[in-house]
Amino acid sequence: MQRDLHDNDWGGGFTADVKVTNTGSSALNAWTVGWNFSGNQHITNTWNAALTQSGSSVTAKNTSYNGTIPPGGSTTFGFQATYSGSNPVPSLTCS
Repeated sequence: MQRDLHDNDWGGGFTADVKVTNTGSSALNAWTVGWNFSGNQHITNTWNAALTQSGSSVTAKNTSYNGTIPPGGSTTFGFQATYSGSNPVPSLTCS
């Protein structure tokens, strides 16, 4: 599985769109994307994913309508967050 993160930062807040692509040869029936923020980022809104945050650790899971991804297919989810100080892009992991 491949993931891409693209964000829009205005200082003190940002949005991020994440694309999850199935690079395998069989359909995915569920997906999870995780990451750790290195600053004090706090998610305030999300779309197209069930997202949880505990401290700096974030987990996004598929919803009922976007969990199945065919080979070569993709889906997207996004979120809005706030922060102060720096806002480095985290490394994402997929499963």
